[in-house]
Amino acid sequence: MIETQFSEIDSRLGPDYRTLSPQAIESRIRELTDYSSTLFYIDVHIPGKGVIFRSTNLIGHDIPDIKGKRTYTVDIEDVGEVRAEEFHKMPFEVTIATPLRPVRDVMDSYIKVCVLLLAIMVIASLGIGLGLARFVLWPVRLIRDTAKKIGHDNLNQRIPVPDVHDEIADLARLLNEMFDRLETSFSQVRRFSADASHELKIPLSLIRLHAEKMLAGDALPPAHREALQVQLEEVARLTQIIDELLFLSRADANAVMVQSFAQDASVLAEHHGRRFACDHHGEGSVAFDSKWMRQVLLNLLTNAIHVSPTDGLISVQSELSAGKWRVSVEDQGPGLTVEQRQRMFERFVRIVQPGKEYPGSGLGLAICRSIVTLHGGQISAAPGVGGKGLRVITEIPAAGAA
Repeated sequence: MIETQFSEIDSRLGPDYRTLSPQAIESRIRELTDYSSTLFYIDVHIPGKGVIFRSTNLIGHDIPDIKGKRTYTVDIEDVGEVRAEEFHKMPFEVTIATPLRPVRDVMDSYIKVCVLLLAIMVIASLGIGLGLARFVLWPVRLIRDTAKKIGHDNLNQRIPVPDVHDEIADLARLLNEMFDRLETSFSQVRRFSADASHELKIPLSLIRLHAEKMLAGDALPPAHREALQVQLEEVARLTQIIDELLFLSRADANAVMVQSFAQDASVLAEHHGRRFACDHHGEGSVAFDSKWMRQVLLNLLTNAIHVSPTDGLISVQSELSAGKWRVSVEDQGPGLTVEQRQRMFERFVRIVQPGKEYPGSGLGLAICRSIVTLHGGQISAAPGVGGKGLRVITEIPAAGAA
């Protein structure tokens, strides 16, 4: 910039500058210096004789001369720091300076812009990197989330496999094949548990019942009675072991309550010469006290056994849907009238069929209603299928229901 300014001054002075007076020199370059006064300070002098021309913006000050240097930085009073350069145009010395503050301001602006652009670039790079990483790793997260949801109680779920052939898709297929094998294994274990429940527990219960009948009589000698007592103890111990194993298998299948009750109810119904059937539909979670709900079902089952004819069918239907667990116990007895069905859950109410009598206090169904109510549910009675028999329905809210 300084050299370009000197070239313009040199052009203004012309080839006859040596013959010009100081007034002529000032006249020729004053307009140029005033026009560029914001950028340049100009000092023209003859060594040993003094200043011939000084730009107005120097405010009467000279540009200091540093011996031995043609280009240098110096401070000028009332002007500030400048960058100066000397040019020899015999017999003159032309010193042109430019202020450094605008340069430094521009450089500071450049630095700020660069820092800002760098920060924007870093933030943009992080955002783009995170976005690309999330996009690229989305199949991996999907595999992780699905695998976390799959447990022993819902092995039928599978990981979605994209329609591509890459390492991630191959991994998803491999995991799905592993879950297929696990589901098959768990199904076999549960099937074995159900078979063992029917094949082992019912015969043991019958052995225990017949042994207790024999002990109730007086025909056996003491030695045989002692042997039967030992047999009953061993049967009880074996029954307990089977119950514990079955409990673990049912707990793995999330079907402890209904299946456990169904096994005992089947034995009890068979002992009294009745048939028993149990069915369950639906999946979900229900919060209840298993001890008291078992008492409710046993009370209803006992009543159904008493009113059902020999070889009559007692059925239990369990269903979990619409935010509610619904269990019904139905018999093939003579049934009840509308008025009797309305009063049957009251305290000390005993409804006895003609010609039949069985012990009871009239509190069993009242206790059932209290237990169900404490669980936030309700219990009611209705005619059985085809208007025959009686069906007692228990409903309890499922977990998460309003």
